[in-house]
Amino acid sequence: MKTDIEIAQEAKMLPIKEVAEAYGIGEDDLELYGKYKAKLTDELWNQVKNREDGKLILVTAINPTPAGEGKTTTSIGLADAFTRLGKKTMLALREPSLGPCFGIKGGAAGGGYAQVVPMEDLNLHFTGDFHAITSANNLLAALLDNHIQQGNALQIDTRQILWKRCMDMNDRALRNIVVGLGAKADGVVREDHFVITVASEIMAILCLANDMQDLKERLGRIIVAYNYAGEPVTAAQLNAVGAMAALLKDAIKPNLIQTLEHTGALVHGGPFANIAHGCNSVRATKTALKLADVVVTEAGFGADLGAEKFLDIKCRMAGLKPDAVVLVATVRALKYNGGVPKTELGAENLEALRKGIVNLEKHIENIQKYGVPVVVTLNSFLTDTEAEYAFIRDFCEERGCEFALSEVWAKGGEGGEALAGKVLETLENKESSYHPIYPDEMSLKEKIQTVAAEIYGADGVAYAPAASRALARIEEMGFGNLPVCMAKTQYSLSDDQNKLGRPAGFTINVRDVYVSAGAGFVVVLTGAIMTMPGLPKKPAADGIDVDENGKITGLF
Repeated sequence: MKTDIEIAQEAKMLPIKEVAEAYGIGEDDLELYGKYKAKLTDELWNQVKNREDGKLILVTAINPTPAGEGKTTTSIGLADAFTRLGKKTMLALREPSLGPCFGIKGGAAGGGYAQVVPMEDLNLHFTGDFHAITSANNLLAALLDNHIQQGNALQIDTRQILWKRCMDMNDRALRNIVVGLGAKADGVVREDHFVITVASEIMAILCLANDMQDLKERLGRIIVAYNYAGEPVTAAQLNAVGAMAALLKDAIKPNLIQTLEHTGALVHGGPFANIAHGCNSVRATKTALKLADVVVTEAGFGADLGAEKFLDIKCRMAGLKPDAVVLVATVRALKYNGGVPKTELGAENLEALRKGIVNLEKHIENIQKYGVPVVVTLNSFLTDTEAEYAFIRDFCEERGCEFALSEVWAKGGEGGEALAGKVLETLENKESSYHPIYPDEMSLKEKIQTVAAEIYGADGVAYAPAASRALARIEEMGFGNLPVCMAKTQYSLSDDQNKLGRPAGFTINVRDVYVSAGAGFVVVLTGAIMTMPGLPKKPAADGIDVDENGKITGLF
């Protein structure tokens, strides 16, 4: 059996100019990065922005196993299936982070015969967007420390600095550091921290900004610290906005690549859904909706994270209205949620399936609370059995959800036609009445309580003293009307990754809260969630290599 990277490397890609032509995009509207990658110009958006939108399909999932459940693979295969059925279709996906590529989860180019290509480029440096975001983030950090060193005219309290440095790699040793050691000329000694680039507020800003003007306004609102009087100090006050925007001027433009079957894919931005808002850029999604009849997008991790943030943050800010949600599950993950060890997931176990399917049930209920029709799909594995499929199909249909098997990993678009047919049937027969789960006017604690109770199924929320103080301060500053971005483990509906299935009788523990004023949301840290992940004992990097001909192996 061929590996994902072997399939991708053997693919016959079309020149990206030919892929673009199928969507009416001329060469003048492309900024080429070689033969197979391009950015879309600002001029293109101005040409298409008044067109009618296509249909928007969100792909999300149940709570995953550590290896993920195939949301991206399903998204890509579904888009190819729509193309095969004669629909003008485009993908809107996130870019992969180097952290998971070299850590445990691997890349984010899909898998098997449902991939976007060039796969190695996408999973590594791509068009440099993440490097630009990292540079802009760290420029702001450098300007902040330099301002303090050069006399501190803004009276910044070095004990109340919020802005963190970042890098796009899992490096736990950088979570908590000390900077400024050495001579007087080497800076002011203080505690500092790193986050992974995908958790940076600049990543969120890039993904939520409509254009350069909006980007600059958001960058200016970033709160980097408080002064001795307890007042916020912003990036605009440090005169950092222009230089940061200059670093991001190309990164803000969506990237166009293709699937193995030559469906266009706008792959842009990459915030994690467990610690950020987990959606691709607003610009990419909106552009795709103007260029295609059907747009397939995905949001990270389970529906309790990515889908909740897509529906409560991205759609609210961007005025998007999804027409249907595809909820991805696997037999393996359902058995995992039913208590089966990872080593035994390949064996038929209907009792464990019965226990674990309550996780799927909760996610179905959650999506329906937003007024959006749900289609459930099973990402098939060779170890699955017909009895397991039949049990899950009956379960879904009893709850008013369409159901289809997805075989896109093995068959590409052909393996997604049954799912595409169910989605089209849903679009024709079930109207979406999308609405967020809470209004802007609610207090921040009420918003947190709503997500905890309605989406996670928690009995209540417990706040550390620091979190309660932070919430009060944020509301005093006038940010109480912002949505909340919950940072939580992806492996459980609770904030404890060991509570699988559909836990009950638990409390969500909020340990800290901070405002991302530029992004436009309030980040709520729960449980033991980390904004700088670490590498596992045996990282994926152990198996990655490149030969004398430049051919990469081990990347997945």
